[in-house]
Amino acid sequence: MRSGPSGENELKVDGQCLCGDLKYEANVNPDTAHICSCTDCQVLSGSAFRTTVFVEDNSFVFLSGEPSTYIKIAASGRQRELGFCPRCGTSIFSRPVGAALGYFGLRIGSLRQRDLLDPKSHTWFKSAQPWINKISDLSMSDDE
Repeated sequence: MRSGPSGENELKVDGQCLCGDLKYEANVNPDTAHICSCTDCQVLSGSAFRTTVFVEDNSFVFLSGEPSTYIKIAASGRQRELGFCPRCGTSIFSRPVGAALGYFGLRIGSLRQRDLLDPKSHTWFKSAQPWINKISDLSMSDDE
């Protein structure tokens, strides 16, 4: 980990989709890792939330493959480009449309270094499923 241009922690990461067609790398700020429980993230992840980390300085680059994209239009009218693998469907990123500068969220689950990115905040908690705070009470199993 090194210090980024504005003094933040910066970590070089790499990842891929489930099938391996998309491979990428980027610099991220581990302090920006977060959980989002908005209803869009619930639908897109097929779960109760999604984990994301901010990409630093527009450093994201695909090493192989080309993603499919979907333009999501929020209730506010703001547009976001969502990138995913056209073969296996793995979600990779959310960024401003047309590669404009702005919030670029990389999906932590597709990163090889995901164990280094502990979420530091939980956004859209008002939309969270009511059982989210009870996860640690569940019985644990490594069975599939």
